[in-house]
Amino acid sequence: MWGFVIKLKTKNKSIVMKTKILGLMLLLIAFSTQAQEKKNKNAKFTIEVNGNCDMCKKRIEKAAFETKGVKSAVWDIETHQLNLILNEEKRSLLAVEQNIAKAGHDTNNVKATDADYDNLHGCCRYERD
Repeated sequence: MWGFVIKLKTKNKSIVMKTKILGLMLLLIAFSTQAQEKKNKNAKFTIEVNGNCDMCKKRIEKAAFETKGVKSAVWDIETHQLNLILNEEKRSLLAVEQNIAKAGHDTNNVKATDADYDNLHGCCRYERD
């Protein structure tokens, strides 16, 4: 590229200047993308997931683990809290919540469809808002 610039320098100085400015802009963009926030490989989250029993616990934890990047998932029956350790470089928390909703359980951010909720066992059906 610089050989091309040197040849143009003898013919047209404005083209050379535009080429140099374009090169500097590309260099600036490259550095700014490197400076973006790095994602945490062991991010800890606690989310609320609706459910009632041990069957719910197994289903919720299984749905969480089916999401790529989930390293740990433990749901507490009493508090309805799901404690997660997630590699944010692989998936987001929203992806985990979407998988849990597909299993029939509502979270604060993602609600299960009526069809998914209706597929739950009778003892697993919780009060919905």
